[in-house]
Amino acid sequence: MTQKLVVALPKGRILNEAMPLLRRAGIEPEPAFDDPASRLLRFTTNIPGLEIVRVRSFDVATFVAFGAAQMGIAGNDVLMEFQYPEIYAPLDLGIGRCHMAVAEPAALRAEDDPGRWSHIRVATKYPGITRRHFAARGVQAECIHLNGAMELAPSLGLCRRIVDLVSSGETLRANGLVEVERIAEVTSRLIVNRAAAKTRPAHLAGWIDRFQGALDAAAIA
Repeated sequence: MTQKLVVALPKGRILNEAMPLLRRAGIEPEPAFDDPASRLLRFTTNIPGLEIVRVRSFDVATFVAFGAAQMGIAGNDVLMEFQYPEIYAPLDLGIGRCHMAVAEPAALRAEDDPGRWSHIRVATKYPGITRRHFAARGVQAECIHLNGAMELAPSLGLCRRIVDLVSSGETLRANGLVEVERIAEVTSRLIVNRAAAKTRPAHLAGWIDRFQGALDAAAIA
């Protein structure tokens, strides 16, 4: 009997980068997966017993940590924020590349000295990472939790600084912000539920090897 395997994938840009890798690993989702009109979130694949679920990027780690999915693809920003002990990340897939940074208005940057900060208010989707980053510097960070539109916060007087993911930097520049410091480099990882890896070691190890092979093939192509 085939043991069911559920792979959680993030919606959006990372999904577009991840799909060639999944296909190199031999996974082909049902046609509805590529149908933009489809409202389905759970899909069968060409492999018996293997299903794909498509969820928000922040939710991938939760699905895997609690065993609803046995594997997934998540950015290390999510892994750093939640620090689930139930998850391990055997492979850096090298996709979804960006970085996490502290940013503030350009006019403030001209007179600001980050080395003199003792207490700051920050808008961010990542309060855990933000507090730990500043605590390591002896700075108390008051975090205002936003799920998006962080760049608006300084101009509307919500706070003076933000912590967010930065790719090209165009969104920061368009909103009059500049980077002050970089917190971490971010890429997406293959993540695995630890309990599933212990109870089904050969099965999960085989899939990790498949993804490693897909990475190797992509590097050669």
